[in-house]
Amino acid sequence: MFGVRFWGVRGSIPSPGPLTAKYGGNTSCIQIITDLDYQIMIDFGTGARALGTHYFSNPDIKKPLQIHSFLTHTHWDHIYGFPFFGPIYAPNSIIDIYGPVSLDGNLETIVGGQLNYEHFPVNFSQLQSKITYHELKEGSIELEGGVKVSYIYLNHPVLCLGYKIEYKGKSISTCYDHEQYINLFANDPDNFQEGQDAAYFSNKRIVDFYKNSDLLIHDAQYTTKEYPKFTGWGHSTYGYAIDQALKAGVKHLVLTHHDPERSDKKLDTLLEMCDKNYNSKGILRVEPAYEGLEIII
Repeated sequence: MFGVRFWGVRGSIPSPGPLTAKYGGNTSCIQIITDLDYQIMIDFGTGARALGTHYFSNPDIKKPLQIHSFLTHTHWDHIYGFPFFGPIYAPNSIIDIYGPVSLDGNLETIVGGQLNYEHFPVNFSQLQSKITYHELKEGSIELEGGVKVSYIYLNHPVLCLGYKIEYKGKSISTCYDHEQYINLFANDPDNFQEGQDAAYFSNKRIVDFYKNSDLLIHDAQYTTKEYPKFTGWGHSTYGYAIDQALKAGVKHLVLTHHDPERSDKKLDTLLEMCDKNYNSKGILRVEPAYEGLEIII
């Protein structure tokens, strides 16, 4: 068995309420589903709280817990569920946390440092689980049981990694938070072509990374109309995500990291567009993520 379950699909800040109840208001957290004895997850957004409860309550999940958690990056919406993630308080839990090296500190300081008395009633030193931090650059690692995890730098204001997880001949890739590379010399005739080439090859490198993935989970925070107001913020549009998935020959695309202002009604409209232009024509299976969405590939 190999698949994914979404526990948080929102970007930037949690957005609970009647306008987002259908798709969910928790920030980024996904569970990788396998038939192995350990667990794999990506990001500690606020969706991590419910995932931690699931790990404890599901009788099919082996105890004590062993968890490999991969962080895309350390912006708040991807880590501030960590203090509410139940397994960190369990004495027998073994948790390995992987993420990109930060220029301003290390993973333990940034993630674990949220648990101090100035911000939280429990101090990090009081945790009884065994937590080990692994700072990543581009590359890959092999986990027990034949799981390969590869990672590549994306285009975001802070160091950020995209992941490809391969198991039993299938692959699940993530590409968030990410913005397309552009020509930085667009207004400089002398260096225009150099900038154009650099942008092209940088974008192609990302596409090649998740080429032919069975499932691609892609940042889609903005619409094409909204994007010019947020250029440089490190996020993609629906259209860009779909175009890149088509270029890469991806089988199934899930759009995530929804803007906090994106209502259920607007996401329903997005799904209708996907059904009309892609799903019904067999071009590409594409849909917006919602909390509880489970996909087995």
